[in-house]
Amino acid sequence: MDSRTVLSIKDLSIEFPLYEGTLKALNGVSLTVKQGEIVGIVGESGSGKSITAMMTMRLLGEGSYRVRTGSIDMLGVDILKASEKEICELRGGDVAMIFQEPMTALNPTRKVGKQMVDVIRRHQRVSKGQAEEIAAGLLSDMHFADPEDILARYPFELSGGMRQRVLIALAFSCNPKVIIADEPTTALDVTVQKQVLMLLKKMAAERKTAILFITHDMAVVSQFCDRVYVMYAGSLIESGSTRKVLHSPRHPYTRGLLAALPETAAPGTQLKSIPGSVPDLSKLPVGCAFQSRCSQSSEKCHQKPALAEAPQTDAHLCACWHPLTDLEAVA
Repeated sequence: MDSRTVLSIKDLSIEFPLYEGTLKALNGVSLTVKQGEIVGIVGESGSGKSITAMMTMRLLGEGSYRVRTGSIDMLGVDILKASEKEICELRGGDVAMIFQEPMTALNPTRKVGKQMVDVIRRHQRVSKGQAEEIAAGLLSDMHFADPEDILARYPFELSGGMRQRVLIALAFSCNPKVIIADEPTTALDVTVQKQVLMLLKKMAAERKTAILFITHDMAVVSQFCDRVYVMYAGSLIESGSTRKVLHSPRHPYTRGLLAALPETAAPGTQLKSIPGSVPDLSKLPVGCAFQSRCSQSSEKCHQKPALAEAPQTDAHLCACWHPLTDLEAVA
């Protein structure tokens, strides 16, 4: 792992034991995030995005899952083998997480100020007064007109967008090197969503903080991410710069996702959809998991394709036996 890589996941396979069989949540996932980079993981519900995010901080309940293969290196720490003490030192300090629903991530019985001060003093050697100043400064960075008023309020006294900005301020409170953001703007309306994303991107750029951004929204990826990984049924199927993946998708699934966006359709036309549904992760087909929904599928698709570089591309990877050409990709 080079000096600029802050997160490296290699060949990670995770399964959950069920009453009947095993749910294969992740299958050979490999990705990297470099210092100051914003990397997105995109895919529909059930693709494995949130499991990947939670495993980077080992937030899944111990004993609830099994690691079949793979490793996770976060800032030089082997996450899967680290002690609970080492993991706790990382969480909230060098690595922070922004959850999808701020109302459940914040304690509704404690004022915002007390929650922020506790986190800051847990990871920095500062007095209570200094921690309050740091908290107020962070809220000011989040464009709160009266930070002291926000610090004195309970989370339920704030709107959804305000709570999400508090969570972002909390995430940056200890100057983390990495932030894991799991669908942080899903519950917000489009206008507030854009404001929150702009603030998050601005703060990350100023502090050279890397972000692993989990979302199902291609439009958000296009506005926010430098690189993107596309996930399907627990596997990564395409990766590359955001521009390349969104403008020249190689995988039929990626093309299907983009074709379903209202922005890509002419006014008055019916939106396209991907036929079928995501396969049962406890009964994955042999080979490519997308084959039953793909118009390109052939006998060869009964073998699992690797995330290999597509012909005549630069760092644009595609796990498909029949990657699309540029003309097909934009059609």
